[in-house]
Amino acid sequence: MSKKNTKYIFVTGGVTSSLGKGIVSASLGLLLKSRGFNVTIQKLDPYINIDPGTLNPYEHGECYVTEDGAETDLDLGHYERYLDAPTSQNNNVTTGKIYQTVIEKERKGDFLGKTVQVIPHITNEIKRRIKILSKQNYDIIITEIGGTVGDIESLPYIETVRQLKWELGEKNSMVIHLTLLPYLASSGELKTKPSQHSVRQLMESGIMADVLVCRTEHKIPKDQRAKLAQFCNVSLDNVIECKDLETIYEVPMYLQKQNFDEVVMKGLDLKSDKESDLKEWKTFLKKFQNPKRTVEIALVGKYISLQDSYISIAEAFKHAGADLETEVKIRWVYSGDLTQENIKQTLDGVCGILVAPGFGDRGIEGKVLTAKYARENKIPMLGICLGMQIMTIEFARNILGHSKANSMEFDTSTPDPVISIMEEQKNVVDKGGTMRLGAWKCSLKSGSKLHDIYGSKHISERHRHRYEFNSEYLQEFEKNGFAATGTNPETGLVEALELADHPFYVGVQYHPEYKSTVATPHPLFRAFIKACEQK
Repeated sequence: MSKKNTKYIFVTGGVTSSLGKGIVSASLGLLLKSRGFNVTIQKLDPYINIDPGTLNPYEHGECYVTEDGAETDLDLGHYERYLDAPTSQNNNVTTGKIYQTVIEKERKGDFLGKTVQVIPHITNEIKRRIKILSKQNYDIIITEIGGTVGDIESLPYIETVRQLKWELGEKNSMVIHLTLLPYLASSGELKTKPSQHSVRQLMESGIMADVLVCRTEHKIPKDQRAKLAQFCNVSLDNVIECKDLETIYEVPMYLQKQNFDEVVMKGLDLKSDKESDLKEWKTFLKKFQNPKRTVEIALVGKYISLQDSYISIAEAFKHAGADLETEVKIRWVYSGDLTQENIKQTLDGVCGILVAPGFGDRGIEGKVLTAKYARENKIPMLGICLGMQIMTIEFARNILGHSKANSMEFDTSTPDPVISIMEEQKNVVDKGGTMRLGAWKCSLKSGSKLHDIYGSKHISERHRHRYEFNSEYLQEFEKNGFAATGTNPETGLVEALELADHPFYVGVQYHPEYKSTVATPHPLFRAFIKACEQK
């Protein structure tokens, strides 16, 4: 079989960061996929961290984990949720990874005594990373470049795009530049000047934008659109409006109305007999925007002042909620504020509680109180990763009578380490990329709640943790009704626990939210919302 001629789309941003390049890239990917093309999206991050695994969520939002165990940028979550296809470690590249590879090669003498420089060595490595996905026979690779044009750290990426556009030849690549049109209330008009400057800066780097996507609070008047086309060297049809919408899930249709996919296909000389069919997407959106019921679920965590820290969980609630025609309202609760005195008042009226993942000992006792409150008051509860470990600690303290039970993560001298560090983790010094990561198998107990939920005895879910349930306590837990209903078939490690005498009290060591997409809502989130509806 002859290899496909892969086409490349580069998405850059200007004027300001956080304009939504990830959402625009994911929406374009969805539109092109619906036309029958095999599409993937990758993110180039200009920071020097090797990956976001060691970053505080307040710095960069959630750290998203792929099937193959890469700790990546949260935008990869958007890509998977829109395309309903898994990404891999090749879909997220950082400056840290680039320099690490080049320096390792230099140490081995691979450059044969040459002076190692940004050009050509760093740019060649970026090129290699961009092209690596083409080996998987994709028709189109969309590459989103993090940051803003003009950032010092983005310069090597912009230069690489310039070189690639030249090397790939006519009609094999294009640049989409996402920019902001600020609205001045005092004069009541949108301003195009920042976008013009941004495009000029891109041109100074040797790159001409092929398409301009303009983020705006208001519709762009015809004369402003014409002005942008004229001063930014793009045709009028290639000026695309991206207005603020109620939900990010409306963006694909909004862009489609402006023939965004047609514009891109024309620029890349691609043809498709298949009309763009977003029927399933529109059905999801209709259900999402017209719910028949509402449930309020408390999300108890320690990073709640930046809600992007739990973005996959929030989106998983939307997918499963829409499927059930139920609106899920999230009550964001900072676990550090919870005390014995205020917990009833803080959680009063919620239909369910989710104890979120996390690391470190801040806010832990508040989470333990939450688990106790949910268990005693028969409120449906889902514990994810650290959430499951919290349920374990609470049960050991208040039911099994081990009053000082704890996780070794928070107290290395606890007499009852019901959560302990994995044997292979004991001598680990480096923090980055050393946890149990990516997809692991899990066997579910017949007749258990989880077995009913998944409709299967064998599942695979993604992980991101260093500490595990201490199996020395398993018999004691099971004797008292908190049973291990999911275990890893190879290692015997406990993956899931559920309480017998409770409407829904389930803790999972894995992260189900990573696998939820618009097309396939996660069954565990569906079951949890259903349990909350009965409350």
